[in-house]
Amino acid sequence: MNVLILGSGGREHALAWKIAQSPLLNNLFIGPGNAGTKQLGTNLAISPTDFDEVKKAVIDKQIQMVVVGPEASLVKGIHDYFANDAALKEVIVIGPGAMGAKLEGSKKYAKEFMKRHNIPTAAYQSFSPEEIQQAKDFLKEMNPPYVLKADGLAAGKGVLILDDIVKAEAELESMLLDAKFGEASATVVVEEFLSGVELSCFVLTDGEKYKLLPFAKDYKRIGEGDTGLNTGGMGAISPVPFNEPAFRQKIIDRIVEPTIKGLQREGIPYIGFVFIGLIKVGSDPYVIEYNVRLGDPETEVVLPRIKSDLLETFVSIGEGRFDSDPLEIDPGYAITIMAVSGGYPEAYEKGKPITGLDDLDSEALFHAGTREENSVVYTNGGRVMAIIGKGDTMEKALEEGYSNIKCLQYEGMYYRKDIGFDL
Repeated sequence: MNVLILGSGGREHALAWKIAQSPLLNNLFIGPGNAGTKQLGTNLAISPTDFDEVKKAVIDKQIQMVVVGPEASLVKGIHDYFANDAALKEVIVIGPGAMGAKLEGSKKYAKEFMKRHNIPTAAYQSFSPEEIQQAKDFLKEMNPPYVLKADGLAAGKGVLILDDIVKAEAELESMLLDAKFGEASATVVVEEFLSGVELSCFVLTDGEKYKLLPFAKDYKRIGEGDTGLNTGGMGAISPVPFNEPAFRQKIIDRIVEPTIKGLQREGIPYIGFVFIGLIKVGSDPYVIEYNVRLGDPETEVVLPRIKSDLLETFVSIGEGRFDSDPLEIDPGYAITIMAVSGGYPEAYEKGKPITGLDDLDSEALFHAGTREENSVVYTNGGRVMAIIGKGDTMEKALEEGYSNIKCLQYEGMYYRKDIGFDL
């Protein structure tokens, strides 16, 4: 089978690495890919949101399956584009249609979906620019800190958590009236702040049956001790030590199953991943957000723990024989530490040569923002590389990961030195 993975980050490199292990694979293409995916298949210079460009590649390369990495393609409706095109409708697309992708594409819609299906989440209200005064009045009813969320996709930057009511009101005006996040903040969700510890739940579904992937915990803040600005993710760990069996069962009973059943009841066809961002408040789980694809950098610790053939699992969805049998999971630990460019998540430079890659084996790292030119790998993004550590205990995995990252060097390189230590 010929497979195309859409995307260019660490998530896509991890997917390519996992799919490349399957005996079902003939040829692997990644569009546009990065310097790491180039080692596993053929990178194609295409944009994941230019569907005509994707169609041409699918036909030219005789591709039978497309695995969609980034959310923008899903929200824009790539699954529907394939389903409605006579030349593409037989291609298996792993990723939901635009209707299902609204769970990530609109935070207001996601909150309303949770409310309809009694899925536990923070109290909230949503507001348009015409409702700015009502939004400010609602803020005054809340206890600090104040949580403001742009309704649409904002590249991971659309959530603000503020302690001061004056700053919160100013940011609310900036989002609603001055389009701080463009179209994404044409509607803003104001919600209650939940205090607890976060974790990520990943589900693969055909819309009826589902399989749970390993749980993970990621680290969003740039600074050690979870301080500083939010980022796309500075590291992750799996499994999650505090996710004991009783708590895990609450997640399944109160959140996972109502989500899948809610999609069915509302007639929303859904093929692909549901990423559920959770917070543990006391002994109970609440949903922070839905994503409709695998998360990054959690993918880089989740996929290395799956022993089952992921491509065969995808094929079973496409052929209508997907079942609820659990995936085979490695009981050991995996951690990832994200090496980023100096200055990230604010202004940063690209094009810095990376050394030390030859000292690491292919399972020790996943490229995120890199490019290769004349056999030299350069930085090409804010998050540059995910460095992996594995072990039968968390301590051994952390030791290996931090030993591996010391092999890498490039100008301005930064990484957090406390991933996993809070656990």
